[in-house]
This record gives sequence, structure tokens and C-alpha cells, in this order.
Amino acid sequence: MTDAVDPRLPPGLPAEPGTLVTVGTFDGVHRGHWKVLETLRSRADAAGLPAVLATFDPHPLRVVRPADAPRLLTTPLEKKEILAESGLDYAVFIPFTDVLRSYSPERFVKEILVDRLRMHDLVIGYDHGFGKGRSGDVETLRTIGERLGFGVEVVEALEIDGEAISSSRIRTALVEGRVVDAARALGRPYSLRGPVIRGEGRGRALGFPTANIQVPDSDKLLPREGVYAVTATLRSATRRGVLHLGPRPTFQGSPPSVELHLFDFDGDLYGEEVRVDFCAWLREIHRFATVEALIEAIRDDCAQAIDLFQGGRTACRAGEDARRVAAEGGRLS
Repeated sequence: MTDAVDPRLPPGLPAEPGTLVTVGTFDGVHRGHWKVLETLRSRADAAGLPAVLATFDPHPLRVVRPADAPRLLTTPLEKKEILAESGLDYAVFIPFTDVLRSYSPERFVKEILVDRLRMHDLVIGYDHGFGKGRSGDVETLRTIGERLGFGVEVVEALEIDGEAISSSRIRTALVEGRVVDAARALGRPYSLRGPVIRGEGRGRALGFPTANIQVPDSDKLLPREGVYAVTATLRSATRRGVLHLGPRPTFQGSPPSVELHLFDFDGDLYGEEVRVDFCAWLREIHRFATVEALIEAIRDDCAQAIDLFQGGRTACRAGEDARRVAAEGGRLS
């Protein structure tokens, strides 16, 4: 093991005349993060310099304190796809290793941000902590900037209902099934994706054919177990439906599953990767005394979901509203 990070520039990053940089974990790439990215892009455009986001993979706590590491709101692939819409010039994923965790704040800034990323100025969130033991903060960055010759712009918190948007608040909302609240903070519905695999065929036998989705990333946060109204993005189209997430107590011995039923759809999705957006919480999972009672509950789930979609009372609408407010430069309260 070496005691330094590879000093070469990331492929494609220009050496001159410098860059504007932001750095952080950015899990979820929520509306608070988006405010930082928009500030970075604006300042970079004004200066005529490339805008660079530096982030980490894996999440730093996976290395520093694995037992405390959170489930991810966005996997690395999801984060890249979201950042592709940001208008930034570069997104650099820095491997977070035992070597990097030992860097002092000044060494991290000097060797990674200044020497490798050619940082001219830094745009950072108000609560950023970095360096060994997160010993560095905004004031540390300003002090280092005075020595090394770069400026630091701090972006203040974006609030909903008087509280700062944060990844931890969004995780709490999802664990509690509050997907509309999560969407307001994210600026889009919370989603998961995975390939459709073969299941036991029970849904079709009940009159509600389902696609069984495998979630391949074990670090991905799953919302509270239950039944949800969802939209699903397929290769061919985006469709509405309902999703069962969790155990299947009515059928003894059946393992937990992520089962998607799409309205007015009877195609073959085996092997296709599907993205599911969580639009509304419908109910908890129950054990039904009879199959007939389960069928009646599924009918009710579908009817309730359709009613919510038609009334615009879902997280999909909340996500649209959040994007609109962010685009207008306002505050969603």
C-alpha cells in the first residue's frame, strides 16, 4: 500500500487554465446539493473555467466506520445519471481508501483539489466536513485558501418547512414510507432499479401479473415495506402501477419480493432493467385469511393508486413541483 494518491490528472481533465470545484459525498443529489451545483456552474460560466464536481466511491463511512455507513439514496450509476443533467463539465469519482482517510485537511486540498484538479476556486456547502476525522470545515478551507491562493464560496442551506434539506432527513422519510416528503426534498421521486427476474407466477394466477425486480446493489436504501403507487420506466415507455415491497405472509414459505404490477400491460419484461419511481404509500403488508381477500385488497390498491394519479396527489407530482420551484429560484415551503 502506498502513502499517496495517484498524482495524475483524471482522464480528459484539462491542466490549464484551472477549474472551479465542489467536493462532497452528494448522496441523493437532492435539492440542497443542486443549489451548490447551480452556484458552481454559474460561477464557472462567469469565469470561463470548467466546472468540476469531486465525489467519492464508496461512501466514506464504508471505510471509516462501516457499521455506521448509511444505505445509499443513489448508487454510483444513479448519481452519474443525475449529474449528467447538471450542466457540469466534469464529475470525478475519487476512490475513498484507507490512504485517503488519513489525509489531513490541508493535504487533501493541496494534493487532490489543487494539484490534481487544478482548482482555481472552490464552491462548497455550508456544512462540509473533510480530512482525517472530518477535522476540516468551511473556516479551515478559507484559511487554506488564503495560503494556497484560491477563493471559497459557501452555499447556504436550502430549507423545507424551516429545516435544512439533508440526505439523512430523506432517509428517515423513506424508512417511514413518506415518499412524497422525500420527493419534495430530492426534487424528483425516489427510485430503484433492477432487472426483472422469474418469480413464482402467483400474481398472474391471481389476475394481477407482476414483474419481480431484483435489486442488485445491497447498499441501496429500500423504503418502508408496504404497497405503493409507482411509475415504471421500461425500454418502450413509462407506465403506472402498484408495487409490493417486502414479505408475502399470505403465502407461507414465499420469500420477500419487489413485485410490480402495471396497469393495462401484459408484455414480457424478463431480463429487462426497470426503474421504479415511488409515487405514494398505499398500505402496510397484511396476512390475508383467504386468497379471495388478497385479490380484493389488490383491486382496492389499484383503484386507490389510479385515484391518486388522477388527482395529482403523488410524489411524482411533488417532484415536478420541486423542480419547477428550483428552476424559478424560489423556496418550497
